[in-house]
Amino acid sequence: MTVTDPNKYQLTDDQLAFLVGVRRFCRERIEPRAAEIDISAEFPSDLFRQMGELSYMGAPYAEEWGGAGCDAVMVCLLLEEVSRASGAVGSSLNAHISLASSVIANHGTEEQKRKYLMELTSGRKIGAFGLTEPSGGSNAGACRTRAVNKGGRWVLSGSKQFITNSPVADIFVVTARTADGSGSKGVSAFILERGMKGFTVGKEDKKMGVNGSPTAQLFFDEVEVPPENIIGAEGKGFRQFAQTLDRGRINVASLSVGLGQAALDAAIRYATEREQFGRKIAAFQGIQWPIAEMATEIEAARLLTLNAARMYDSGLPIKMEGAMAKFFAAEASLKACSAAIEIHGGNGYMRDFPVERYYRDAKMYQIGEGTSQIQRLVIARELLGRFDF
Repeated sequence: MTVTDPNKYQLTDDQLAFLVGVRRFCRERIEPRAAEIDISAEFPSDLFRQMGELSYMGAPYAEEWGGAGCDAVMVCLLLEEVSRASGAVGSSLNAHISLASSVIANHGTEEQKRKYLMELTSGRKIGAFGLTEPSGGSNAGACRTRAVNKGGRWVLSGSKQFITNSPVADIFVVTARTADGSGSKGVSAFILERGMKGFTVGKEDKKMGVNGSPTAQLFFDEVEVPPENIIGAEGKGFRQFAQTLDRGRINVASLSVGLGQAALDAAIRYATEREQFGRKIAAFQGIQWPIAEMATEIEAARLLTLNAARMYDSGLPIKMEGAMAKFFAAEASLKACSAAIEIHGGNGYMRDFPVERYYRDAKMYQIGEGTSQIQRLVIARELLGRFDF
């Protein structure tokens, strides 16, 4: 059950044509290399150059800034298909277009867009988004990285953790506290470039999954940042990042749907080929029921995601709907990947089959860009308010 029928998902002609092109690229260029990328854990820079040539690296942004002018639905289709082909490529693409580029596109000056955004949308440079800190985790407002104005230049000191693309990125959007205050107050956003004095990227993390989508710590040892590299007004950085994450949850939901769909595809393929007790295992109810559940939950996740994307395109608030999509899709994806391993039996635990990779990759979306627990909290607060019960 995939996004192929424009009537079923009410896709426009432009959206469907875009999907066809993306799917072809993913099947021909990304999917055949997915296992190799996972095993080598090497960032596939050539694929990202190719995606830049196809305007995928700037999909959501205006053509005047080098983007493709895609709507939110098209971005969902792009990320679902890329993730379905490779969770690692999908993760790095999302961090580039949905996080790093987004803050500059939505809150940056025209000069910042000319200097940085167009380098990102073209794929000539890779972007990274630095919010999480070693002591912060889900408490994104607990920013300890400091930025002090000295002689008209900002001087940053501190660190970030779990930053996707950081080992290969050229342009970094990061938060730092510019004024004393509690929680998110007094936090600003800055653009940093690789090679700035005092700015170093740590050793690449060794992860359970999405290998080939590199992450590492960032260290700021009195990094001097020119005044023109602050994004928007001083003290508004957390609000900028919060808006980015609200929108980004829809994209992460798409990544989860892609992995869940890949697991479903693999389970159906294996069930219709594998024989036990003289019959295809697809004939047994014990195989049919989990496949039915997988298909239903992945379809529900896709519909939640596309609905949130359409709401965003219509200018409607999507804080709760985005959180619902991300929460449900992440849970459904991991459940589907686990079921696919069980359907494969012992083979599912082997690297000769892709389902164990899907499971390792899918687990990240219960954690990254807002855990499932945080999504529950966002949804509950939107429904119940912040009452003192």
